[in-house]
Amino acid sequence: MEERKDAAYFKKLAEQLMFRLTDEEAEWIKKEFDTLMGQLHLLDAVDTEDTEEMIWPFEDETTFMREDTVTHVISQDDALANVTTKIEGHFALPKVVMKDD
Repeated sequence: MEERKDAAYFKKLAEQLMFRLTDEEAEWIKKEFDTLMGQLHLLDAVDTEDTEEMIWPFEDETTFMREDTVTHVISQDDALANVTTKIEGHFALPKVVMKDD
């Protein structure tokens, strides 16, 4: 049986991902996660024993995928035209620093 996740689990996970959650946010995520897990359990209960696998979402082998062709290319100079700071042809942004509370 799977272990139940509590709000503290989601707060710890958020800190590992380098952001913080309030107690209310962690509780909301826990409730959403519980709802999602319930929906997954409902899907697991569906009998698919006699269901043929689908490779494509349509019956014949026609594909509606388009060719991957380049239609519009913007030059590097145009892309960087409104940039305030650029270094060697790249956007230059200030470093993001996470502050302690």
